[in-house]
Amino acid sequence: MTPVGRKALLLGSGELGKEVAIELQRLGVEVVACDKYPMAPAMQTAHRSYVFNMLDGTTLREVVEMERPDHIIPEIEAIATPKLLELEQEGFKVTPTARAAWLTMNREGIRRLAAEELSLPTSPYRFANSEEEFRAAIEAIGLPVVVKPLMSSSGHGQSTVRTPEQIVPAWAEAQSGGRAGAGGVIVEGFVDFDYEITLLTVRSVSGTVFCEPVGHIQVEGDYRTSWQPQPMSAAAREKAQKIAAAITDALGGYGIFGVELFVKGDDVIFSEVSPRPHDTGMVTMISQDLSEFALHARALLGLPVPAVRFLGPSASRAIVVEGNTDKIEMDNLENVLAEPGVQLRIFGKPEVNGHRRMGVILATADTLDEARAKADRAYAALRVNVLPR
Repeated sequence: MTPVGRKALLLGSGELGKEVAIELQRLGVEVVACDKYPMAPAMQTAHRSYVFNMLDGTTLREVVEMERPDHIIPEIEAIATPKLLELEQEGFKVTPTARAAWLTMNREGIRRLAAEELSLPTSPYRFANSEEEFRAAIEAIGLPVVVKPLMSSSGHGQSTVRTPEQIVPAWAEAQSGGRAGAGGVIVEGFVDFDYEITLLTVRSVSGTVFCEPVGHIQVEGDYRTSWQPQPMSAAAREKAQKIAAAITDALGGYGIFGVELFVKGDDVIFSEVSPRPHDTGMVTMISQDLSEFALHARALLGLPVPAVRFLGPSASRAIVVEGNTDKIEMDNLENVLAEPGVQLRIFGKPEVNGHRRMGVILATADTLDEARAKADRAYAALRVNVLPR
């Protein structure tokens, strides 16, 4: 690196952060990676790394003041966002903005912005900070409901309550699964939808552009498979883009946003937004000329994003491993990669405790059905050997 190059500080260094680090380095940026555990994926490619809890505002400030980065890039939700607000006021640049990181870290902040300030259509919801309030929220909305910690990601702490017997376990799950420990929850009424999408929305010096809609399937909030493009009517697409533009304009700043939406016919309902690359958007590593990570890097650096070129129907399958080990083998790769148009990314996470996304299979084909089938065939061929510690 030259002494006059730009420097970026990644707060969170998982598989999404790793791809952002690679794209930043391709543009000559020095990358410093931070996470709460050593040898996180982005640390394996970064120039330097620090291990600390992102919720520790004192250590966060110490690292920022030591490194003096040109860009602070939150890549996870659980960060000491009040400290980011302070640092931004002092002149540090947070991607896309410290306010966006603060609002989206806590589901209450972003839901109130969307529903109460912007009047966007959302599911029925209530917030609860105690088990008594939790029961009252369920009573007000009516079963079934989805319960999520106010601060979590990848489905951690999320559950569905369909019967009264599931109320107590759902509260316990939310308290144990939150990224910042026990705390408040959001209780959401069920939405009748045909499918759900992630609309990857890029804000840059060129304006706002949208990627082709990404369809996906989640299991208790954790992504398992995604595909692009999700077929949808022209009316639904227009509504989705208007909602995505409204919420991202309100958050401000430059970068990519993963806007999650429910679609029923021509109607679209806002669900959530992440002011960073989205896990369902990993399919863009094979479907677009610029992946969501390349788009994020360009935008946050203030470079133009005049358009996104879609290459063709594509699909992804997350490789989720269960167990308690630091020894995992991905086997039979010669058959996983036997078909043309199939790619594999192994994230390099050092261990699994419970279940964890350890890689992704990508596939492209002439049709969406064939791309999804090809990804499924490659996934079926994969052999994951979970060995004892």
